[in-house]
Amino acid sequence: MLRPLLAALLCVSPIFASAQTAQPMQDILQDNRQLIEDSSRRTIQPAIDAIAGSGLPQAQTVLETWQAREMWQRESDGLFFRGAEIDRDTIELFDFDTGESLGPTPDDGLDQLKPNSGIQGLIGNALVQFQLMDPNPARRLDALTALGRDAEASHLAPLRASIEGESDPAIRAQKERLERLLTISYGETDEERIEAIKSVSTDLGVDVRATLNPLVATTRRVVAGEAAPERANVARVLRPGTDALPREDAYQMLVSANLAAPRISMNDMRLALAEHIDGGTVGGVPVAELNTIAARERAYKALADQGLVPPTVLSGEVDDALAAHTFYDEYAESSPAVTESATYALEAIALRVGANQALDLGLDALSLASIYFLAAIGLAITFGVMGVINMAHGEFIMMGAYTGYVVQQFIPNHTASILVAIPLAFAVTFAAGVAMERLVIRYLYSRPLETLLATFGISIALQQLAKNIFGTQARPLTAPGWLDGSWVMNDVVSISYIRIAIFVLALIFLGFFIFLMQKTRLGLETRAVTQNPRMAASMGINPNKVNMITFGLGSGIAGIAGVAIGLYAQVTSEIGQAYIVQSFMTVVVGGVGNIWGTLLGAGMIGVLQKGIEWFNPSNTLAAQTYMIVFIIIFIQFRPRGIIALKGRAAEA
Repeated sequence: MLRPLLAALLCVSPIFASAQTAQPMQDILQDNRQLIEDSSRRTIQPAIDAIAGSGLPQAQTVLETWQAREMWQRESDGLFFRGAEIDRDTIELFDFDTGESLGPTPDDGLDQLKPNSGIQGLIGNALVQFQLMDPNPARRLDALTALGRDAEASHLAPLRASIEGESDPAIRAQKERLERLLTISYGETDEERIEAIKSVSTDLGVDVRATLNPLVATTRRVVAGEAAPERANVARVLRPGTDALPREDAYQMLVSANLAAPRISMNDMRLALAEHIDGGTVGGVPVAELNTIAARERAYKALADQGLVPPTVLSGEVDDALAAHTFYDEYAESSPAVTESATYALEAIALRVGANQALDLGLDALSLASIYFLAAIGLAITFGVMGVINMAHGEFIMMGAYTGYVVQQFIPNHTASILVAIPLAFAVTFAAGVAMERLVIRYLYSRPLETLLATFGISIALQQLAKNIFGTQARPLTAPGWLDGSWVMNDVVSISYIRIAIFVLALIFLGFFIFLMQKTRLGLETRAVTQNPRMAASMGINPNKVNMITFGLGSGIAGIAGVAIGLYAQVTSEIGQAYIVQSFMTVVVGGVGNIWGTLLGAGMIGVLQKGIEWFNPSNTLAAQTYMIVFIIIFIQFRPRGIIALKGRAAEA
């Protein structure tokens, strides 16, 4: 029983001893009093190190107080305190070691320490070790963010020390990643820097490339002699007179480095020669012979020898000067092994970035295709199945978008409003479509030109009606909060949640349309009327009723598309016009009346447009023009589209 007790006492006795001999923070401050009072950026570092390395729990508070200019010194005894201003003339002092208040104190016996920005920066560097191990995870994240923006070599050691005790897996991963980046820049040996470079060679983060690029950055230099200095980390030796280093640029480098005399330009030489023409000669050279550089320089030299023009360096002397010097690009990084490793890593990253850019472009094309498909699926019914050229299809999209906007004025919850707006937009545009079919379209079947003109007039009328009701100002249709932001795969590939939602909605309507046409009585009757309306009528099917419902269905789907499109585009009276041309192209290219053709047409147009925009990103109008030209050429070779329809539409 006695032996375990003695062992325990032996274990804890050093702790008691250290507690008894621990130096109070006030003593540390007094030991460095002169440095703190002088407050010079060049000499203050030992005082900061003494406080930060004291191991006392008060160290962080003292440094933060000092950095915030809340540290005060009592003139009577030189002691330091944390001060809180009570009023303009009174300060409440707090002891650093005990935290106890000393009560209000007149400020005429106190000096406030006001470190300049340089000293504040040094204190901030010292605070990193405390902030990285702060019990509050949010503060640790803030410290990591600040460290990533403005890291220094002194930050590497405290960052490494904080990793081992990090309990949050996500923060630990961030610390380890930042440690790799700081090691690349500030590692003590080439071996550890190269190892860190290899560890991030598959990372697509912009910060990785920002860390590696300075290692392969070069500066163009020139030295006398036939070789670059042995100590230089040479990227490449340049030969004057090549595309990499034009002859004039090379000589200008010599002039800028005070290694050669300046020379006048060829234009100035011609002007000088023209001013000294005497009897058809210049400097003894006939004017007719001044058609070569050599003749002009010979004449100019003669004038210079006579003191008529200032002397200059001639071509032969330029060649001699260039030959006597070496031009080269030198890496800013002194270690060849590090620059070689960084070059390989950047090449590997560039390859992966290219692949991910292709993936990102593919996702954009898929997203655009889903929008075109959603806008065209209603047209695939009205134009593809019924053969009606409905130029007012874009206005049904507009009506759906405005319906969503109106619903949000009454239902402020954006999720609930969208859930209400989708069926309501379908109902509104379905009714409008039925009304238009009953009042106009049914009298114009088999008369495509009259149908086009009539629906075009209706389109203009609906746009003007929308302007009269809602005005010309764009109206917002706000997406639910859970659709904010983007799905970010890496620093290259991302897609907004709204685009994903539209893609999912397009798939839903694809499934709905297939089910409607293949599994329902309406679909059966629609297909029958499409193939042979007279035979369908003889079988008891009412073609007029089927046409009315089918046209209303296509219009209703366009209304739902308007709600979806309005979530990321401003709702105006012209919102539908932006998609009417693409909708018709989608239906025609895919194959009139075939849902799978519409899907393929939307995919083809989406990929084509994004591909053209990638080659010419600054001119989207040119991209649309090229796309239309391509589609015209495509239709010349395949007039019925990718998947041709059999029946009434095909015959038309």
